Amino acid sequence: MTESTFAKQSSRSDRANWKQPLSQFLAKNPFSCPLTLGFFYREKMRAIHMIAPDLPFASILEVGGGQGGLTALLYPKSHITNLDFEPKFAQAACNQQPNVRFVCGDATQLPFPDNSFDAVTMFDVLEHIPDDRRAVAEAFRVLKPNGFLMVSTPDASTWRFPYYGFMKAICPPEAAVMAEWGHVRRGYTLANLNTLISLPCQQYATFINPLTVLCHDIAFSNLPRSLRYALCCLISPITWWSYFRHQSHSSGTETASVWQKI
Repeated sequence: MTESTFAKQSSRSDRANWKQPLSQFLAKNPFSCPLTLGFFYREKMRAIHMIAPDLPFASILEVGGGQGGLTALLYPKSHITNLDFEPKFAQAACNQQPNVRFVCGDATQLPFPDNSFDAVTMFDVLEHIPDDRRAVAEAFRVLKPNGFLMVSTPDASTWRFPYYGFMKAICPPEAAVMAEWGHVRRGYTLANLNTLISLPCQQYATFINPLTVLCHDIAFSNLPRSLRYALCCLISPITWWSYFRHQSHSSGTETASVWQKI
């Protein structure tokens, strides 16, 4: 599936583009070396764009947006409240934009009234939160009726680090990586999420498939940065080929998904 196909499926021509067009969204990949060491984040952004509703959200809560500010990139016309546990992120460039407000807070005790937001995003957040059930309940509490919850997370059934056994010699142990990233669990299957959220998923898209994952694992290996960069360049034909062939429900190690509050 090409990127233009993703774009056609993600928006309709009979309404304004409230979310950023796909090509412009991908061009704002905040990772350094976005086409090599940061390529995995491009995959994540494309999957999120795929499932994100193209609707006029006036206010969006981004839980755990940190210093990436992905939701503001996705919905540049919306007012974004970025809530994060780390107060130092208040000074990040993404949180200094006119349409972004930074709030230091806890995902399990959101400091907002009921029915405050048109949408809530939790991109790579739930796997960091011990009381994930409380965090989801809080997200739905502050959502307006018919509002949307957007989530991305590793797939507990397919994610592992490194993905291939032969990479273990040059990669840190999975437990060390999870500790460094602050993961309290590997992730969630879609069935896990449906149970946790107590609603059926409206749409999902996978990303980082069994071929593109090699670039991801090299990017987080113990090799010197220059060598990691060179290896990602070397395997880039395979990475790009598999990236363009990847369809929304292809095998992947992570998922982006969306639910609507009833």
